[in-house]
Order: sequence, then structure tokens, then C-alpha cells
Amino acid sequence: MSGIKDYRTDYSKHELNRKDLPENPIQLFDIWLHEAMDSIESDANAFTLSTVTANTFPSSRVLLLKEVSDKGFVFFTNYKSQKGQEMELNPKVALNFFWPSLEKQVRIQGVVEKVSKAESDAYFQSRPYKSRVGAWASEQSSSLESRAILEERYLQFSEKFPEYVPRPTHWGGYLVKPQKIEFWQGRNNRLHDRFSFHFVESKWIAVRLAP
Repeated sequence: MSGIKDYRTDYSKHELNRKDLPENPIQLFDIWLHEAMDSIESDANAFTLSTVTANTFPSSRVLLLKEVSDKGFVFFTNYKSQKGQEMELNPKVALNFFWPSLEKQVRIQGVVEKVSKAESDAYFQSRPYKSRVGAWASEQSSSLESRAILEERYLQFSEKFPEYVPRPTHWGGYLVKPQKIEFWQGRNNRLHDRFSFHFVESKWIAVRLAP
């Protein structure tokens, strides 16, 4: 553990200037995401989702982004999970994307809402068969006495749904409608480039932030 304080990287691969900024920050996010997908072997769409618990503690976990558009950012999960219950109480969330090999980071704040049942159905049916069965087998975030119980539930649902697996009503998608998006580009000597976009009166306003 003694070596942690000396473990550091100096960033020098890219820079981010105001002339590089589009009017809509989601366009820049899409460029960065596809750059990550083209250069990172797996999980380039991974992000940290932060919610707030009932007793106001921050709560974070890693998920996978499944869609991005001008409307916002879409992911799918179990509505009865811890994050699902927390978003039901407080729809304000934060997302964080970090691509170390590109020395880039994106921070997003927004309000979450469920996507339509049709959209959730369509995505659910696009998942591999075993993942669809797993959505039925796992009562996500609930206490589990042993893995054997989970595997038995998986077997039961695979027998119940040998081919077509309907979407559980407690599983579906969320759309994060962004209100703030910050782009961080690593630079030499910790003098990073940071631009924060705020959605104000139906348009995005960008400001440069000190690193």
C-alpha cells in the first residue's frame, strides 16, 4: 500500500479547446464514446451511476449504456433493485464515464424517467436467451442465502421459458435527461481541460472550468 502515493500518470495525448465544442454536448459525447468503442477492447460503454439512498447517502455502481440520443442516455435494469427503488424516491442522478486510455472523462447530471414498455420489450428481446432468463431468476439486490438458490431459480425459469422469454414487468429501461454535462480531457501537469455545459432556457451554455 505504501506505493500508492507515488502512483501517477501525466496526461498528454489530447487537448480540448472551445473551438472543438458543438452547440449540443451530446454530439461531442457521441464522438468520444465511439472513439472509446473503436479503441477499447470491451465495456467502452460502461459508466458509474450514482443515486441517493433514502437516508441521503450517495450510492454508486457500474452499468452499461445502451442508447444515446438528443433526448438523453438510456440504460436497463431491474426496477425493484436498490438503484430502482432509489430512483423512484429521487429521480435526480449522476453518470460518470471514464476512459483512462484516452485520458477522457464525462460527468452528467440529470433526471431519470422510465422508457416506454415497447422500448423495454424490444431491448429485452434483443438480449441473449440466458440473460433474459437471468432477469427472471435474480431478485436483484435482495438477500440471498446461497448461490445454489439462485442457480435453482435459473433452472426453474429456463424450464418455464424454454424458448420465448417475456420481459418481466419489474425490468426495463430508464432515460436520463441531462441538465449538466462536463467534459474532462487530461493534460500535462494536471492543467486539464474542463468544459461544463448547462441546459438553460432550452439551450446549452458552455463554460470552461479550472482543473
